[in-house]
Amino acid sequence: MTDTTTAGESFADLFQQQAREMKEGEVVQGIVTFMDEDHVQVDVGFKSEGLVDSWEFMDDDAHMLVKVGDRVDVLIEEIEDDSGRIVLSKEKADRLKIWDDISKAYEADQAVEGVILSRVKGGLAVDIGVKAFLPGSQVDLRPVRNLESVIGERLAFKIIKFNKRRGNIVLSRRALLEKEREKLRETTLETLQEGQIVDGVIKNITDYGAFIDLGGIDGLLHVTDMSWGRVNHPSELFKVGDEIKVKVLRFDPESERVSLGLKHIQPDPWRDAAMRYTVGRRISGKVVSLTDYGAFVELEPGIEGLVHVSEMSWTKRVKHPSKLVSIGDVVEGVVLDVDEHNRKISLGMKQIEPNPWSVIEDKYPIGTRVRGTVRNITNFGIFVGLEEGVDGLVHVSDISWTEQIKHPSEKFQKGDEVEAVVLKIDRENEKFSLGIKQLTPNPWDGIKRKYAVGTEISGEITSVTEFGAFVRLEEGIEGLIYSAELSADKVEKPGDVVSAGQTVTALVTKVDPVDQKISLSIRALTDKEERATLKRLAAEQAASQTMTLGDLLKEKLGKKSEE
Repeated sequence: MTDTTTAGESFADLFQQQAREMKEGEVVQGIVTFMDEDHVQVDVGFKSEGLVDSWEFMDDDAHMLVKVGDRVDVLIEEIEDDSGRIVLSKEKADRLKIWDDISKAYEADQAVEGVILSRVKGGLAVDIGVKAFLPGSQVDLRPVRNLESVIGERLAFKIIKFNKRRGNIVLSRRALLEKEREKLRETTLETLQEGQIVDGVIKNITDYGAFIDLGGIDGLLHVTDMSWGRVNHPSELFKVGDEIKVKVLRFDPESERVSLGLKHIQPDPWRDAAMRYTVGRRISGKVVSLTDYGAFVELEPGIEGLVHVSEMSWTKRVKHPSKLVSIGDVVEGVVLDVDEHNRKISLGMKQIEPNPWSVIEDKYPIGTRVRGTVRNITNFGIFVGLEEGVDGLVHVSDISWTEQIKHPSEKFQKGDEVEAVVLKIDRENEKFSLGIKQLTPNPWDGIKRKYAVGTEISGEITSVTEFGAFVRLEEGIEGLIYSAELSADKVEKPGDVVSAGQTVTALVTKVDPVDQKISLSIRALTDKEERATLKRLAAEQAASQTMTLGDLLKEKLGKKSEE
């Protein structure tokens, strides 16, 4: 540091006083009397002048900072060297002065400025005139992950530890920031109120929102209050350090909790949404979310519509939306319903194409023979695929005229190709009924003629039950001999009279094509009167063909009583 000599000042007395008081290691004032490229000569009032290396008076660009006649501060290194000259140092004098200034700042709790030089173990090295240490925890209010990012910056610091003897200085920038933050906090608390729009800086980002520094106090901007549209994570919109305008939604001065909103200072997209998205309008949008029950499609920022899984395809049985669409896909659809109050829009994708069930009756008239592949087998029937999304059901009762099928898997496997007849179409409920047995005539239609009442037949007993025995008449046709008809004698257990595999001869006593039942009787073979009655019954017209042997006997007894 240099000063020009004040006019009229007499330095003689000053120099003489200094000469009497000079000691090694002290800083004194002198006058520049001569200078060349190598040295600057300084008169400090001693018997000889001292020489100082020129570089000590130069700046970083090697420009000389003093001229002859300037007053300068120098440090006395030696009162007299071997040549009888006093040894001086401008650089050491400046250093001592810096330590004195730092000491004063420390005592007065004042901030000092410095430039961050480099990273060292545990923190950073800072030049405040002398080298000082800035711990990593004291760099900022929040931990700084990348300390190298602040190297080269000139900042203000508080001295939190000072030891001149050891040359130890510890700094803190955080202490100053906390003090500034406290002042800001007091001001913010005085002015903050609900409904106010304020400026802030993104301080931290979490999964559920972002914390905004409003000036000494933090407010939470929840993810649901960031945008009218869908936000999967706050980092999609912001990063730490971003400046932002937000609205104060709620403020509790006692707990100092502040809830903020961003979307509230933006127009609500649902206003007049029903006018923009009228029912029947064709739209396109991006799939932004999938659930088990459907896909959400973004129509514009803040407005999404739901395509229910049942509205995705006319023909495909969609078990999960991911089978047809993926997040990010752009799809087309039709507006089915708009509930502006509850912010819901229902969309349909299948409505883009004609409903194949609307023309199904024209394509497959009842009675048409069709071919298809067995797609599914259930306990009540098989589903036969006729085309994409159009399956017909062959009920178990429509598989065979004569076979007693307990489960369709006895006859079919998935992938089997089958032929069937269209029986019924329910377009409204999208149901298609098919029949396989209808491909051939119903054998029971001619049973009455083939097995007329009174006809004597022979067949093999297929099974014996508690109530009688079943006799095979032909493939798929069986007759039943009830226990009372097995013998003229009383039968307690059918198994005592007949057994499976045995061939028996019996008379047909009743034929019911509707219920597909034929009643037989062995007892009637030995009863001449019953046999004659059966023969007469067989000869009667269709009106009496449904009468049983019992009916005829009752009629006969009635006539006898009249006589």
